[in-house]
Amino acid sequence: MTNDISILDKSIRRVLDFPKPGILFYDITSVLTNHDAFKYVLEKSIEIYRPKIEGGKVNAVAAVESRGFLFAPAIAQAFSLPLVLIRKKGKLPGDVYRVGYSLEYGTAEIEVHKADVKPGQKFLVIDDLIATGGTLDASKKLIALGGAEVTEIFGIIGLPDLKYESVLAPTPVTTLINYSGA
Repeated sequence: MTNDISILDKSIRRVLDFPKPGILFYDITSVLTNHDAFKYVLEKSIEIYRPKIEGGKVNAVAAVESRGFLFAPAIAQAFSLPLVLIRKKGKLPGDVYRVGYSLEYGTAEIEVHKADVKPGQKFLVIDDLIATGGTLDASKKLIALGGAEVTEIFGIIGLPDLKYESVLAPTPVTTLINYSGA
């Protein structure tokens, strides 16, 4: 495995004025088309979480819709952990826990199957990019409804200027690459 973060940095597409004027959007989908960058993300995330999983700090993985779905299965599979999907409202059949949260312009809701979250589980929650932390904070609340706990949060990209760590504290947050001025 290479430890050269520049492979990841060079593969992330920057899109100016998306989804609205003045926003610089970091597009993670371009990482998927670059074999070396995608491999770097998967291998690095497994390397980071191996001691935490083997040490009992994590015993389940949750993926946030939709791009978290692309990265979380590798960690869950590597350690034979259950993989739980956190989805947007209305995407899951059956009994669900639901949490609403605020967005920049409006509100949203996320859900998880009640049967998938077991009391006492310790979750690693994975998303592609961490900006304000709102979706991940809602994910923590969602998992807590099932009697479980989010003990770790992982994202490929972090935008620390948006203060996500204060929103998600005291849960540890790890990102592979951070960008300022976002």
